[in-house]
Amino acid sequence: MGMPMARRLEKKRTLLEWLRYQAAVTEREIHELESQDAEEKRCREVARRERAWVVSAPRSTEGHPVLHRGNCGLRARYGAGELLDLAGVVGVIEEYPDLEMCEVCAPWGSLGIDKPAGRPMRLAEVEFP
Repeated sequence: MGMPMARRLEKKRTLLEWLRYQAAVTEREIHELESQDAEEKRCREVARRERAWVVSAPRSTEGHPVLHRGNCGLRARYGAGELLDLAGVVGVIEEYPDLEMCEVCAPWGSLGIDKPAGRPMRLAEVEFP
């Protein structure tokens, strides 16, 4: 005949224990993969901001708009707009000839131009490569 009831019950309990173990391992792996995915997305966003620029509104009525690197801490404080690529920066320069560059984040390096000397640099005075 078949296997005794006690032996079948023991096998089923062992199987259930193994399945619970496998479920716990799988849940842990899923959690790790979700964490890795979130970190990769965060890193991509940081890299995107580092490769971009943003313009903040003038801080006073007599002031000028200021160009920041996309990851500049001042950009949020002064109400900066959308992230721009190089073509977007050139378009903003044409629209705002008095556009200045942030002294904190130094966007001139990422634009491939020399640091301005002495006064706030007006981007309209610069030729891009």
